[in-house]
Amino acid sequence: STPSNSSAASDVYKRQSNILFIVGGHFDGLDKIIAQRINKKIIGFDDSQEKEQVRTDILKNVEPEDLIHFGLIPELVGRLPVVVNLQPLDEETLREILLEPKNALIKQYEVLFRMDGVELELEEKAIDSIVKEAVKKKTGARALKSIVERVFIPITFELPSRKNVKKVVITSETVREGKEPRWISGAINSPAQSRSAS
Repeated sequence: STPSNSSAASDVYKRQSNILFIVGGHFDGLDKIIAQRINKKIIGFDDSQEKEQVRTDILKNVEPEDLIHFGLIPELVGRLPVVVNLQPLDEETLREILLEPKNALIKQYEVLFRMDGVELELEEKAIDSIVKEAVKKKTGARALKSIVERVFIPITFELPSRKNVKKVVITSETVREGKEPRWISGAINSPAQSRSAS
């Protein structure tokens, strides 16, 4: 026999006074709703960068009523006391995220390579290529992770099969075109040693 509806589904009540609701995402078309409310036009710009700036400026004016007009239910919008628009990360910020934190992606791979006795080097142009590609993807720091993993995972799998590799140099071609990095074997000469040898 099956349990009756009243006994099978018991109502569970949870106090929500200490719960913080965070809603995030890309609300495509929200800018048009806001523009209509504040009587501002987005169209008419030839420069896509200028159009994006106008769109960003419009999104700064987001109000709960815009979210309701967009399609979110009022009960949900009522639980969001603060509504803000986040700005896309620029190249400088993405570069900082890639290189500077204690657990930055590049630092993690440097440690991983060092465990195999190999030095990892990224050319400046390679770093620039990673950052520029991340900006194009428009997914923030997540783009950095996907690009770095796409570049480094094949190298980390190939590294153990390479004999006597002391250094791996990632070039911009490695990032943009998927070309092999420079595999440097044997002892690594310092710049001073290589100058004195010539």
